[in-house]
Amino acid sequence: MTPKRKHLLMRAAANRQKDLIVVLENVHDPHNISAVLRSCDSVGVSELYLLLTDPAMHIKKIQMGKRSSAGARKWIKVYRYHDAKTCFQDIRSKCDHIYGTFLGEKEPKDLFKMNLTNPCAFVFGNEQKGISKEVQDLCDGHFIIPQAGLVQSLNISVACAVTLYEAYRQRRNASMYARPKDHPFTKEAMQFFTDRIESGDNGRNIEKR
Repeated sequence: MTPKRKHLLMRAAANRQKDLIVVLENVHDPHNISAVLRSCDSVGVSELYLLLTDPAMHIKKIQMGKRSSAGARKWIKVYRYHDAKTCFQDIRSKCDHIYGTFLGEKEPKDLFKMNLTNPCAFVFGNEQKGISKEVQDLCDGHFIIPQAGLVQSLNISVACAVTLYEAYRQRRNASMYARPKDHPFTKEAMQFFTDRIESGDNGRNIEKR
């Protein structure tokens, strides 16, 4: 490994946010998933959860485009779940709060008024139906991205990017990026990067739970 390559990996490892997680429920479009992966990598998210609660998607093979993800899939752990309760249980071992995008009856929070420096996960739903009723009930709360137009919706990958960059803004202001090299999170991330390189794992394999 060249010194330049090692420096780039160490910088990325120091910026990894172990307690910031993204969940996609029944997202069909592989381009959306790939775009989300790219946004995750850009702000230091290390884990993406694919929750497939729709029985029709249980047998669906998830394909993520190499070009649209720009290689980000290699550096992010991707998990596949079919059971929402199991998925949330695993996430709660890492995060204090799980928030879902939802415009229904429950009073949603304004994204830009939320404290996103705490360990948290964001759930984004299906392109047409949003998150399911089961997942709505499992979330600790719901949020919206304020908009000024007539069409009160964003493409899922865009909504995820906006959300993650608000988390990035808050966390950077709170000095949660650029950790020391000897920090446990930095060491863990660097070991993950090294293992991926040495094993030749390109990130295509999805861990099923």
